[in-house]
Amino acid sequence: MSDPSSTLRDVAQQAGVSMMTVSRALRGLPKVAEATRERILSAARQLQYEPDPEITRLMKAVRSKKKVKFRSVLAVIREDVPEDHLLNVSYQYVPIEEIRRRAAGYGYEVEEFWLGRAGLSAQRLQNILHARGIEGVLVSPQSTLLPCSQLDYSRFAAVTFGYAMRTPALHMCAGNMTLGIQTAFEQLSLRGYNRIGLAVTRWIVDRSQFGYTGGMFHCQQNLPPEQRVPLLLLPHNQIAKGQSAFVDWIDKHHPDALISFDTHVPDWLKRMGLRIPEDLGFAVHDWTPKMQGYAGIYQRREHLAAAAVDLVAAQLSQNEHGIPAVPRQIMIPPQWMDGPSVRPRQQSSVAGS
Repeated sequence: MSDPSSTLRDVAQQAGVSMMTVSRALRGLPKVAEATRERILSAARQLQYEPDPEITRLMKAVRSKKKVKFRSVLAVIREDVPEDHLLNVSYQYVPIEEIRRRAAGYGYEVEEFWLGRAGLSAQRLQNILHARGIEGVLVSPQSTLLPCSQLDYSRFAAVTFGYAMRTPALHMCAGNMTLGIQTAFEQLSLRGYNRIGLAVTRWIVDRSQFGYTGGMFHCQQNLPPEQRVPLLLLPHNQIAKGQSAFVDWIDKHHPDALISFDTHVPDWLKRMGLRIPEDLGFAVHDWTPKMQGYAGIYQRREHLAAAAVDLVAAQLSQNEHGIPAVPRQIMIPPQWMDGPSVRPRQQSSVAGS
């Protein structure tokens, strides 16, 4: 049981520091020397001090009315491996602007670091982060080689986007693409499409931890065999190299609707004499607001950014570092976005909805 008579002032007096230093240490904020932090935590344990949650909530509200003063930096770790062909416009990642917007609410600045660019190795980046006192990192895997997996995360509060980096197993935020595919399949079915195909790359499947393939497999189980369109895994991460395989797949299986990339694929269909949406419905597997000409699955990366920053901030506030024993996984539900690349919902479906 905690001692209700113990106050923040008591902890400060026993530790020989100011009340502000105690507050910062107990919230896991940076710029408190490790020896001082340990002395404060020891004093708090001896006094059985526990913060009053109501006072904490009120103080947070008071602080939120003040102009935020930046106090530290969160690192966003990207990967620059050109031979993977995963940095072109066919692939979408969590925008730095969304991460900065959320981090600013906590008083953090955000900087990007690109592993592989200008000779930046994992060891060198680690040394840079330690030298600058950066403890919070958000990892954005963008290479099949995963140089981000080579960092020692023992001194960091870390979170990763997506399932691509499975070792070490950090806290993770990702879009729920199993649900995304199921939602897209349902929406396309409501528009009268019967043979729905999926054409993506292996990187996309791996990054979703088989959410795409699993979602499609689930949807097809309730279909008669003649309506099941086999998955097309494009043979190369460079989408342009997949035209021949794509054309053969279309000619063999004749889907009447397709979930795929917004790059290259519409041009291939046009060259085949297929019109969107007259001959074939088309939905983008990873829709963004710049793709207003298409329907698709919106992964809402602004929410991914917010959830990831929240996870890092929570770890820092609790002085948690290193690889977690049980990684937390936050999955953001995608949203179907209607668009002119699919026909309208059938009248019977609209009337019954």
